[in-house]
Amino acid sequence: MNNQDMPFLVRAFSEGGPVMYIIAVIFIITLLLVAERFMALKNLTIDRKEFADSLFGMVMRGDLRQAIAYCDSRPVPLTNTVKAGLVHAMNKRPDEEIQVAMDAAVLRETPRLEGWTSFLAVTGNVSVLSGLLGTIIGMITSFRAVSAADPAEKAQRLSEGISHALNCTAFGLLVAIISIVFYGYFQLRIQRAENEVMEASMSVLNLVASNREKIRE
Repeated sequence: MNNQDMPFLVRAFSEGGPVMYIIAVIFIITLLLVAERFMALKNLTIDRKEFADSLFGMVMRGDLRQAIAYCDSRPVPLTNTVKAGLVHAMNKRPDEEIQVAMDAAVLRETPRLEGWTSFLAVTGNVSVLSGLLGTIIGMITSFRAVSAADPAEKAQRLSEGISHALNCTAFGLLVAIISIVFYGYFQLRIQRAENEVMEASMSVLNLVASNREKIRE
């Protein structure tokens, strides 16, 4: 099968030169990061309304042991943060210590939510730079070939060389767009999850403060 008979993307990849393989590796890494983040965020988040309905009733009844057991049954950043506050509340600690415990839990849990998300920005930048590198290498190779070509063939050789070199830029930009779009999407989800954790910790603190007399040993 000659190049003209190949599908467009396959032909463009084959004509892009060795740098295309670097871009392909970056693309595979990007896909793995995206898949990992989807699975991780799914496992690290829970329905906030369901959580609030179940937990807040236990706190209002003063049954902090059951509330802590409920958090233990679903160990995600939200429940781990709330559990830290509930443990201190059950030990009759003041509100300030409860808040400090939950703030410390937020600092521990936030890296779990963020994970490898920042590397999507890295793969986006590296793919663009790799595409430009491939284009420059292709242009240098093209001009060298033109300088040694017959005068009647120079224009054709030059146009073919430029077309082949620009394939690297196109593929590099494509990978960069995918990386940056998913980076923005995951940042939005992570920020939303962090806000839910902070709001839940404040709600639990207020609930404990207003129901201290009901707390059981």
